[in-house]
Amino acid sequence: MITHPDKVLFPADAGGGPISKGELASYYERIAPLMLPHIRARPVTMERYPAGIDHKGFIQKSVTKGFPDWLERVTVPKKDGTVHHVLVNDLRSLLWVVNQNTITPHVWVSRAPRLHHPDVCVFDLDPMEDDPAILRDAALRVRDLLTELGLPSWIKTSGSKGYHIVVPLEGSSRIGDVARFAHAVGALLVARDPEHLTQEFSKKDRGRRILVDTGRNGYGATFAAAYAVRPRPGAPVSAPCTWEEVERGTVAPATFTLRNIAARVAKVQDLWSEMARSAQPLRDAVERLKRLSRAP
Repeated sequence: MITHPDKVLFPADAGGGPISKGELASYYERIAPLMLPHIRARPVTMERYPAGIDHKGFIQKSVTKGFPDWLERVTVPKKDGTVHHVLVNDLRSLLWVVNQNTITPHVWVSRAPRLHHPDVCVFDLDPMEDDPAILRDAALRVRDLLTELGLPSWIKTSGSKGYHIVVPLEGSSRIGDVARFAHAVGALLVARDPEHLTQEFSKKDRGRRILVDTGRNGYGATFAAAYAVRPRPGAPVSAPCTWEEVERGTVAPATFTLRNIAARVAKVQDLWSEMARSAQPLRDAVERLKRLSRAP
C-alpha cells in the first residue's frame, strides 16, 4: 500500500539517522488505535513533503482526483466554491494520507456532519523565543483561567515550539460563538500578562512575547492532530501530556518524537482517552468570562 517506502523524508541529523516514508507509515500504523478516535470525522488538511522536509512542501485541502473509491470525503462550502476534504476514519484512510507524503494531518475543531458545531476549542501558544520557564508559565495561566471559567482543559505538545491547550465541548455552540469566546479568553490572558503574552499575529509586532493564537477555532481553520508527526528535524510528535508534567518541566514542546513515542504510549497509553467525558457547554463560561473581563 505504501509506495516508495525507502524514500527519505527526514534526513539524518543530530537526533539520529534518516527516517524513510516506510518508517513514517509504520509509526502511523502503530499509533492509529490511539490517534483515530481524536481525528475521526474531522476534515483533514494534508501537509505534504514529496521530496522530504529539507525541500519545500505544500498544503493540500481538497482531494478531487487520484483517490480510491472507498476513501471518505466531506464537501465543505466556501465563498467561491467547495472543498472536498478527506476524512480519516480508519487505518487504511490514514495510510492513504501518509502515502501522499503527508507528514502532518491537520484537522478541524468540528466533525462531519456537524461542521458548524465544534466539539473542542483550541488555544495554541506560539513563542518567539526558547524560554521554557516563560512558556510553561503561559500554559499554566491558560489552564488556570479556563478553570476559573469552569472549563477543564487538556494539553499536548505542539511538536514545534509551543503547546496546544484543548477544551472539550458538548457541541451546542456554533463555531462563530466558540471562536469569539476563545478570542475573548485570549484578550483577558493578554490583559493579565501583557509583558509576556500577545494576540498580535504579525511576528514583527510580537516582540519577544508569546502569541496566544485562538485562530484555530474559525470555520475551516485547523490544528495539528494529536499524535501527528511534525516536519521538523528529528520528527517530533504532537503528543498528549499531563499538566503535572508541564508544571515539573519534564515535558517540552518537542520532547516526543517518532522514535521515542512508542515507549511513551506503552507506559501512559492515551492520556486523552477520557477527554470527551469532560465536555462542557460554553453558556456558563461565557457569562463568567464577561464578569471577569469587567472586573477592575
